[in-house]
Amino acid sequence: MKTINSVLKQVVSFAFALSLFVAIAVAPAFANGPDDKKPADIVDSAVAAGNFTTLAAALKAADLIDALKGDGPFTVFAPTDAAFAKLPAGTVASLLKPENKEQLKAILLYHVVPGKVSAADVMKLNGQSVKTLQGGMVKLSTKHGVRVDNSNVTQTDIDASNGVIHVIDTVLMPKM
Repeated sequence: MKTINSVLKQVVSFAFALSLFVAIAVAPAFANGPDDKKPADIVDSAVAAGNFTTLAAALKAADLIDALKGDGPFTVFAPTDAAFAKLPAGTVASLLKPENKEQLKAILLYHVVPGKVSAADVMKLNGQSVKTLQGGMVKLSTKHGVRVDNSNVTQTDIDASNGVIHVIDTVLMPKM
């Protein structure tokens, strides 16, 4: 059971990371909403990017789409599809199963911080931990590049109407 839970956590984290990565990579090109006056929200930015398909699928499976389309503001550390691909084989598929919804949800919410935390804010928070929507803490570091826990931030400050996205290269896994 513990192995299945570990695999599920990794799959969910991978999907979330992938979706976030897509959001960050594509957001600049699709920053404006339909009326070209308002930036797209976090979810729409990620979907439009195309590189966060796993994350988008995970958000849907965990019923988090509406929450992340909400007012926010939110800061999302979005793992790319490549980040999800680093997880052990079968992890993502396992996490996407309905019976693993709560575990997937926890992993995804571990990638979201309340409020809008820009790259400049992260620089000021070097060495500190911040609370995620999942309830756990992630450590921010700028000593060897910008890092969130064990993940490298590869792109910062992708603005959305309800927050900001930072692309990361590894799926973050909360303690469960």
